[in-house]
Amino acid sequence: MSYLVRRAAEKDIPSLMELLKQVNKVHYDGRPDLFKLETKYSPDELSKIIADNDTPVFVCEGEGGKVLGHGFCVMQRPENTRLLTDILTLYIDDICVDESARGMHVGEAIYEHIIEYARSNGCYNVTLNVWSCNPGAMKFYEKMGLVPYKVGMEKIL
Repeated sequence: MSYLVRRAAEKDIPSLMELLKQVNKVHYDGRPDLFKLETKYSPDELSKIIADNDTPVFVCEGEGGKVLGHGFCVMQRPENTRLLTDILTLYIDDICVDESARGMHVGEAIYEHIIEYARSNGCYNVTLNVWSCNPGAMKFYEKMGLVPYKVGMEKIL
């Protein structure tokens, strides 16, 4: 199947809100001690994010223009360039594929588009965080060729 991956627009906000609910539910189910059943952003916040070139948001369209997934990104530079090399990183804040479209390579289409976007904008690398309570996402990112570069750890008290 052929998909169109493009920058998100105002008209996509209702679809983005639905996808944000789905991804939050995965996190809530995995770590109800940390996550609430809420969306990460409000429609007004989404409007501002979509309009900002430093926070590109992409959507993947299927037949009839239906939004099948999204990719939220953030352009980043290190805060401490005395210690760290001053590189441009594209951080993937969130990729979500609609439940009805999982297994149809939508996530791969979004990810590949993000990689090309990062290359064309002079990024050195692409990074992301993945919750260990989301083994499906971990498997997907490993399949896409990502490798761990730092690990967060916790002890619940």
